[in-house]
Amino acid sequence: MTESTGAGPDPETIVHHIQQTYPDTDVVAIEGAWFFSVDPEKHWPNFATIVEHDDYDTKSELTRPGVFRLNIGVGKDTFLRLVGDQVEPDYVSLDQVFPHPDYAAQRWISILNPSQASFDELVRSLLDEAHARVVRQFRLKRGELPEFD
Repeated sequence: MTESTGAGPDPETIVHHIQQTYPDTDVVAIEGAWFFSVDPEKHWPNFATIVEHDDYDTKSELTRPGVFRLNIGVGKDTFLRLVGDQVEPDYVSLDQVFPHPDYAAQRWISILNPSQASFDELVRSLLDEAHARVVRQFRLKRGELPEFD
């Protein structure tokens, strides 16, 4: 990742960014977690999630004060480019991209507490990609796009 330029955005700031950048986003919030999709009925599939606790897994040690994990579903090329060579990911390091502890097979990547530089230089474009992928899936499912274009 890039050299940290200080504290990065907190979960609420990231939620706000996602809602402002992608106004079609459906947000489901439960205590300490947010799930982002574009389907207001099924709330699935998600293109990103944020979790602040170990209810879903303990590998990232999210019980540490102020630590949260941003998870993003990306395409195969992006996944391979960013984390494809990680044999034993460090799931607890802050501001480092790693394969999701449980959903790497579905090409989800994660980052704990991204710095502002990482958010600006990498995370924004990953969110763009993830959102676009889910929008395309949603529109295909609804018959709004040809299957091959």
